[in-house]
Amino acid sequence: MQRLERLRAALRGQDLDLVVCAELFMSGYDVGEEVAKRAEPCNGPFASQVAAVAQETGCAIVYGYPERDGERLYNAAACIAADGRLLANHRKLVLPPGFEGAYFTPSQGLTLFSLGGMRCAILICYDAEYPEAVRAVAEAGAEVVIVPTALVEQWAVVACQVMPARAFENGVWLLYANHAGVENGSRYLGGSCILAPDGRDAARGGGEEALVVASLDKQQVVTAQRRLPYLKDVQDLRRRLSVHAAIEPV
Repeated sequence: MQRLERLRAALRGQDLDLVVCAELFMSGYDVGEEVAKRAEPCNGPFASQVAAVAQETGCAIVYGYPERDGERLYNAAACIAADGRLLANHRKLVLPPGFEGAYFTPSQGLTLFSLGGMRCAILICYDAEYPEAVRAVAEAGAEVVIVPTALVEQWAVVACQVMPARAFENGVWLLYANHAGVENGSRYLGGSCILAPDGRDAARGGGEEALVVASLDKQQVVTAQRRLPYLKDVQDLRRRLSVHAAIEPV
């Protein structure tokens, strides 16, 4: 609740279309078995509270939370529209080494939706570290890839090098929202960023909690993908890679 109240306060007086919060924003990430105790369905009480903030501020909100669906738990992220409607709910596809495998079930499938005239997709943290995942949503039409994450300081290479590469190699906007500060011994990097389709920073935060803001231009996606047609040429590359030439022994 404290995180949500800080978000509400940060959004007052802003004129934003979308805000992206970190992975497991609702529960905290490094909270041990509390992550299961705090889990809710996608239409649970916390979702209602987020919807109220979205309606009050006129801003769509993407946030991470532990989702309970029957006996299963998922590391999930939802998008609530500015009118309070649930637009999308993504369940993490790949669980990294560590505690997540003890609590969560990996999911499957892509999550795309439309917002502000652009096609968006959600991937969660480790999902986006795989080039195949970002390529899949880009090929499905995503122009904006939204990535709630929980990245600690030792993996700064992901935020500073891997994510810019993902934006560049697909010609998409990439919104990377990380925790900041220390939580039960986990020292988070911060470094939340908005990456343009050419891989450059449109905005990047530091090590403290902050609202990182940029304007997204759909035309930049068109320009980037026209200039470097990776999404088109990869089809030919896949065909070529599928041909294996036999080498006869001498």
